[in-house]
Amino acid sequence: MWQEFSWFLIGLLAAALVAAAIGDWRSRIIPNRLNAMIALLAIPYWWTSGLGLWPGVALQLGVAALVFGAFFILFYFDWMGGGDVKMAGAVALWLPAPAILQLLVIMSIAGGVLTLALLIPHRIARAAGNPEIPYGIAITFAGLWIIGERFLNQFV
Repeated sequence: MWQEFSWFLIGLLAAALVAAAIGDWRSRIIPNRLNAMIALLAIPYWWTSGLGLWPGVALQLGVAALVFGAFFILFYFDWMGGGDVKMAGAVALWLPAPAILQLLVIMSIAGGVLTLALLIPHRIARAAGNPEIPYGIAITFAGLWIIGERFLNQFV
């Protein structure tokens, strides 16, 4: 029974990630409520997945804090939005520590492609300033990729 609820929670995470990407594309804002929901839903996910408090939950919290801190530095230099920082930290609560590096690599590649896709037409049009990059899309892509591997790797 708990395994089914765990998959339900993963489905909610996927839906929240898609909602964040759509919202970020439309308004360049990821609502705090959505990031809070992603973070708080990790708690029942840990429980249904059988993750123990020590070292499991402590490790999840520590790694997510590191991800948040690293992305906060980018926010400080105005290279990333606050909602993106919170979303990256919230998603990190869901993933085992080894998957975080994979998340960051996929997110970086997707973010680079997204940046180029928005920057090139911006430069061609000779628009003023720099375009705002909806990095929540890259975070969503990477998160869904990692989640999807749980389903697809069973066929390898």
